[in-house]
Amino acid sequence: MTMGDETPVASLVMPVLIRPVLSQLERSDVAASQTLRAALTKAEAVHPGFTYDLVVGLVRHGELSVNMNESVLRLQGSASDADAEYRLARSEDVFQELNRKSAALKKILSRIPDEITDRKTFLETIKEIASAIKKLLDSVSEVGSMIIGPARKQALEQRKRDFVKYSKRFSNTLKDYFKEGQANAVFVSALYLIHQTNLIMATVKNKCE
Repeated sequence: MTMGDETPVASLVMPVLIRPVLSQLERSDVAASQTLRAALTKAEAVHPGFTYDLVVGLVRHGELSVNMNESVLRLQGSASDADAEYRLARSEDVFQELNRKSAALKKILSRIPDEITDRKTFLETIKEIASAIKKLLDSVSEVGSMIIGPARKQALEQRKRDFVKYSKRFSNTLKDYFKEGQANAVFVSALYLIHQTNLIMATVKNKCE
């Protein structure tokens, strides 16, 4: 079992690390970028965590010491603008607002590795995260009112409940951090929140677009 089986980092390597690189490649070689994107997307679909294992294998081969949880969390800050997989295309204000609230939360969470060692700054960031979580949940509720059909509504409500559960876990992890100082646990919990945010966006896309 790889770390990717135990933490959400495996599901985030593709959107946070690989796709932004492919987007950069696309500017100089569209065909190569599209070929690689299709191949890696297919491999990831058939073998979830494939791109994580690929990156970890390269890191180990290079005998590098990298905290994947910290690195992927930090990279999320720049990946939000490059990756369109979780961006809603519908033009109505409620859907565009959900795009903004989702991106805002992930952006704030991505700052954790740089700010966690500065207690005063980190406490302010925690307040921002709590506010961003509430705004995202409010936005999800507004979008939910636009969804037609009980099965579709139920699917989104389940995602919302899961998100709330991981939000509470994140809060508890922060309490433990201030007692024990285990930063990696905070990174992992933040990645879970990002993953749950992506699942909400994917569910809305699937049910509304």
